Amino acid sequence: MLQWKIITGIIVVLGGIWVIASYIIGAIKSPVSASELWGGVPRNIIPLYTAGMFLSAIGFLASVYYIFFKLDASAITIWPGLDFRAFSIIYILILVPSALWMPLTIRMVENPSMGYSAAIRIVLILVAIGSLALLLSLATVRPKVLDWSYWLALVGSAFFLLHTGVLDATVWVILFFRKFSL
Repeated sequence: MLQWKIITGIIVVLGGIWVIASYIIGAIKSPVSASELWGGVPRNIIPLYTAGMFLSAIGFLASVYYIFFKLDASAITIWPGLDFRAFSIIYILILVPSALWMPLTIRMVENPSMGYSAAIRIVLILVAIGSLALLLSLATVRPKVLDWSYWLALVGSAFFLLHTGVLDATVWVILFFRKFSL
């Protein structure tokens, strides 16, 4: 199982770089302003939303720390009978769509279409599903190391799910797509 820890680590590192790069490239190269990417999110809520992004990122990193440094990949099970390999799928489900969100959203602002609208909704739903899977895997992992890192990972994953499932895949989608008449 050590090989799966390495494979999953590569997925997390490369996927994380891809997500960050998509944001940086989007910010630098896009003619679309940041305010257009916020869509209809009220300006007074944006600082709270941004704080939520940072809490979510910390929660995500806390889960990564716990999974890689506290769990024995060869000894764990995750409900319903999965093993460490499930984390590879979970991280792919979170990171690949996360990296696609910025380019798709920029394209939607530049050239609104039903295709971009559907793709954005799909990537955000996939991230939310991956976030839920991450939280459930942490809650059901056996054996678990019950120390501060576990509780930080569990609570952090809950914040991550709240952000990706409620704020991004629900609230942002509703507010963003109000301005398009598709």
